[in-house]
Amino acid sequence: MPVKDINTFILISAFAIGAMLVNSLGIWTLYKNREWAEKIKDYCMCFAAGILISSPLIMTLPQAIQKTSYAGFTALAGFLFMYFSNEIIKYKTKQKELAFGITAIEGILIHSLIDGVVYTVTFSISTVVGILTGVGLVVHEFAEGVITFSMLLKGGYSTRKAGIYAFLAAALTTPIGAFIAYPIVQHLSNNVLGHMLGFVAGVLIYVSASHLLPEAREYEKKHSTLAFILGIVFALLIMFTEH
Repeated sequence: MPVKDINTFILISAFAIGAMLVNSLGIWTLYKNREWAEKIKDYCMCFAAGILISSPLIMTLPQAIQKTSYAGFTALAGFLFMYFSNEIIKYKTKQKELAFGITAIEGILIHSLIDGVVYTVTFSISTVVGILTGVGLVVHEFAEGVITFSMLLKGGYSTRKAGIYAFLAAALTTPIGAFIAYPIVQHLSNNVLGHMLGFVAGVLIYVSASHLLPEAREYEKKHSTLAFILGIVFALLIMFTEH
């Protein structure tokens, strides 16, 4: 394996495993100290939202369009995929409490698998895009761990089972998704990678604009907007440093 491929694989592995550890930290923190976890959760989500709304607009989507002029269509497909997936999950969660917990696991599992694939696709295109996307996703993993654990508790699971299921569904699936996608992505043409990157851009825009920000706004705190702006500034600093 060429040195460049080895370095890319190391970066993908580091971010995917880092995401798993941060997600697990969110679960463990809520298990041990629910009040503190709830306080910091919103700031993590706003900071991550700032990165994840900036990265696809200024880096990911433009690079995708360079590889294929139809990347905008796949970006729209990525956004709609997340939108309708979320609508189906919302529809199903109107059922009984146990069904809520089961549906939460299904939805989060799919979302986390996609996160893992996102790491592989973005790092395969560009280290800068991978780092920007990776940081945003890793930061939001803490909040996702807290949210997952909370939803499973709401679904009627015991504290122990909620912790185990949250780890399996939200934390462990991210590196699994990355490692499954890596050998496949390496053999794809630039045109196909452009479409995949466009799809990823749509997914990231949805996650930021329709998931992280509304959730943070619902429990908005004094410095939530500052955290969001810092996320944008962080993304811009990395971009201009690399260029």
